Amino acid sequence: MSGPSFNSSAPYETHVVLNQPPPFAGRQLWTDDIALMEAVQREGAAAFAPRLAVYGGLAGDELYRIGFDANRDRPRLRTHDAQGHRIDTVEFHPAYHQLMQTAKEHGVAGLSWHEPQPGAHVARAALSYLHHQAEAGTSCPLTMTHAAVAVLRGQPHLAEWSRKAAAPVYDPRDVPVADKAGITLGMGMTEKQGGSDVRANTTRAEPIDGERYRLIGHKWFFSAPMCDGFLVLAQAPAGLTCLLMPRRLADGDRNAFRLMRLKDKLGDWANASSEVEFCGAQAWRVGEEGRGVATIIGMVMMTRLDCMLGAAAEMRMALAQALHHARHRRTFGKPLMDHPLMANVLADLALESEAATVLAMRIARAADHAGSDPAEAALARLGTALGKYWICKRAPAFVNEAQECLGGAGYVEESMLPRLYRQAPLNSIWEGSGNIQCLDVLRALAREPEVLAALRGELEAVSDRDARYAAVLQQWRDAAAPEEAQARVFCERTALLLQAALLLRARSPMADAFIRSRLQGEHGLAFGTLPAGVDVAGMLARALP
Repeated sequence: MSGPSFNSSAPYETHVVLNQPPPFAGRQLWTDDIALMEAVQREGAAAFAPRLAVYGGLAGDELYRIGFDANRDRPRLRTHDAQGHRIDTVEFHPAYHQLMQTAKEHGVAGLSWHEPQPGAHVARAALSYLHHQAEAGTSCPLTMTHAAVAVLRGQPHLAEWSRKAAAPVYDPRDVPVADKAGITLGMGMTEKQGGSDVRANTTRAEPIDGERYRLIGHKWFFSAPMCDGFLVLAQAPAGLTCLLMPRRLADGDRNAFRLMRLKDKLGDWANASSEVEFCGAQAWRVGEEGRGVATIIGMVMMTRLDCMLGAAAEMRMALAQALHHARHRRTFGKPLMDHPLMANVLADLALESEAATVLAMRIARAADHAGSDPAEAALARLGTALGKYWICKRAPAFVNEAQECLGGAGYVEESMLPRLYRQAPLNSIWEGSGNIQCLDVLRALAREPEVLAALRGELEAVSDRDARYAAVLQQWRDAAAPEEAQARVFCERTALLLQAALLLRARSPMADAFIRSRLQGEHGLAFGTLPAGVDVAGMLARALP
C-alpha cells in the first residue's frame, strides 16, 4: 500500500503575490511633473524642454535602476597598493561612474557655463532636479563642479580648469588635468575645530611664488576625494584665502595630501566624503590673499541653490512613490488613494512639493540673470539662503510622511524611501545649517538695501490677485525687524509668503489651498491636515498624471 503523494503542491501553494503595485521604474520624470514643466517655461528655459524630456526618461528608468547598485556597494578607500606605495584611491561601483558620465554628458554639471544663453541656469537646475531624484549621492560632485566654475572663470591663470569643469565630458582616470577633456571638482572648507566658522581654520597656505602655495593642515570634511581638484580655504600671510589644489601635479606625481578615512555617513552612500591631511600640497591662489570668504561666495550661492533643488527633488520623488503606491494598493475594498484621509495626506504632500519646486526654479532664474540685472542678483543673494533654510528643513518630515503612505513597504530597502529618508537631512546641514542661513538672511536685509527692495518687489507684484494674501503681506510689512532669536520664525513666514506669491504668479490651482493652509492657519502641525473644501482630487490629478 502506497503512502500519500506530495508531488503536487498546488493545493498547498501559499506564495501568491496579490495587491502589490507594479515597479516604479520606467516612469518619465519630466512629463510626469506638471509643476516642473510649467516652471521651466515660466522662468525662461522653454527652449531646453526637449533635452529635459530626454533626461527625464533616463532619470526615471535607467539611472533610477542603477542608483540602487551605486548605493548598495559603497565607496572603498585604498590608502596603499599591494607593494606598500601610498595611492589614496577611492574605488566605486561601476554604476557610480555610469551615473556621473550620463549626468556630465547631459549638462548636469556644466550646461550653464558650457552653453551660456538665456535660460541655461534654469535648464541646468531642472537637469539637477531630475538627476537628484534618480540618485542623490552623485549630485554632490556634480554640484561642486558646477558651482566651482562661478569662482574659477574669473581667474585667467585657471582658465583650463574652468573650461574643463564645464565641459560635458566625464573622465574618472587619476591623471593630470592636462590629459583630460573634462574634470570634476570638490571642496574642503570645514575643519575639526571650526565647522561653519571657517575663519577659525588653522590650515596654512605658505607662499611658493606669486600664485602657488603649499598647504599644511587638515580638513575634517573633504568632499568627493577622487575629484581632479579641490577648492580649499587656508590661512595665508594676509589671512583666510581660497586656493585650488590639484589631485595630480603637472608632472603626474600625486600631490602631497593623504586621505585619512572615509566618513561613515547616515546617508549619501554612493558618494565618498573623507578626512584629509595636507603635507605640503601645492595649490594655486584663487582671488586675493585674505579674501577667501568673499572669493568663494559665488560658489556658495550656487551650492545653496542646489541644496534647495536637491531637497525639492527628494520631496518630488517621495511624493511620486507614495502616489504610485496609493493608486495601485487596495485597502478595505477600494484603492488606498480613494480613502478621504489618505487623499488629504497625499494632496498636502503634493502642495508642499509644488511650492518647493516653484521657489527653487524661481531662484534659479534669479541666478540666471544675476550678472545683468541687479534686482535679480539681489533676489538670488537672499533667495538661496532663505530657500535653502525652508525647503531643506521641510524635506525630512515630508519623506517620512511619504514612507508612512507605504507602511512597512516604505521602510525596507527594496523601496527607495529609506534611501531618501537618510538623504533628506543632508541638504539642511551641508553648506551652512539652518541657523547660518537665517542669520545670513537677516544680515543681507539689514546691510544691503537692494535685497529688501528685491524681496518686496517679488512679494508685492501679485498683491492684487488675492485679498487674503495681501492681508498677510501687510502684516509682514508692518512687523518690526526681528531679533536674532526670532530669525527662524521670520524666515519661515517670509519663505511661505514668497512661495504663495510664486504660486499666485504661476496661477497654479494649488495657490488657494496653500494660502488657506500655510498663510491663514487652516492647517495643523502634521501633513494631512488640509482644510475642508479644497480640491483634493484636482490636486492629486495634477501631482502625478
